[in-house]
Amino acid sequence: MVFLLTQASPLYSHSHPPQAAWTRRSGGEVAERPNRKSWKQRTDMYMRPFLLNVFFSKRFIHAKVMHRNTSKVISVASTNAKDLRYTLPSLTDDNACRVIGKLIAERSMEADVFAMSYEAQKNERIQGKLGILLDTIKETGIIFY
Repeated sequence: MVFLLTQASPLYSHSHPPQAAWTRRSGGEVAERPNRKSWKQRTDMYMRPFLLNVFFSKRFIHAKVMHRNTSKVISVASTNAKDLRYTLPSLTDDNACRVIGKLIAERSMEADVFAMSYEAQKNERIQGKLGILLDTIKETGIIFY
């Protein structure tokens, strides 16, 4: 005897996929909000509002401090600026990292920003030029949280 599962059969249903017993959200709730952010993701921009952004190219070093919520740029420093481009012997070495770190810290303090955060990318290590730049900012008096 052969049993065929047809659409009329109670065992065969396309309307609701089986859900595991340990899920807390119903199928309707998952459909309404599939990408719900966690509490930390929703409140992090208010708890740590100032973010340091650093970019190293082959020729220059760029750094800026931004307010996360408003995207307002607080301070900027780059070795491509006219005042630094002609005074530094090399625009990408360790000494240039120290100069950029000191400038970012001073300009941030002028704008009344005394604490900021730096979020490393996925495979980024805080060492070498980036470590020198961050250490210089810390030594100048900026707090990292």
